[in-house]
Amino acid sequence: MTESIPRKERRAFTLEFKSQVVQLYQNGKRKCDILREYDLSASLLDRWIKQSETTGSFNKKDNRTDEENELIELRNRNKQLEMENDILNKQRLIKSIKYALGEDSCNKA
Repeated sequence: MTESIPRKERRAFTLEFKSQVVQLYQNGKRKCDILREYDLSASLLDRWIKQSETTGSFNKKDNRTDEENELIELRNRNKQLEMENDILNKQRLIKSIKYALGEDSCNKA
């Protein structure tokens, strides 16, 4: 019988909390002390420090790379083009049905 390892519950941190923790590090408090005191993972603290130093923001949107932003734009554009294509296909289908039923505008006189 295998026992599952208990997982830590995912916590949400406010922007203010993140900023305060990074400020502690920037003011000289040791990383290991911050990690222990606030029960944080090293990778999480490193990410917050990097975000603070590069963009000054902890929002995901502000910390995306140029490639990530381009990919999002391309996906949005692709969705738009797919919708336009669907509309055109439906219009073409309606016209072909009207033509088959003899309801095209050229036969009306």
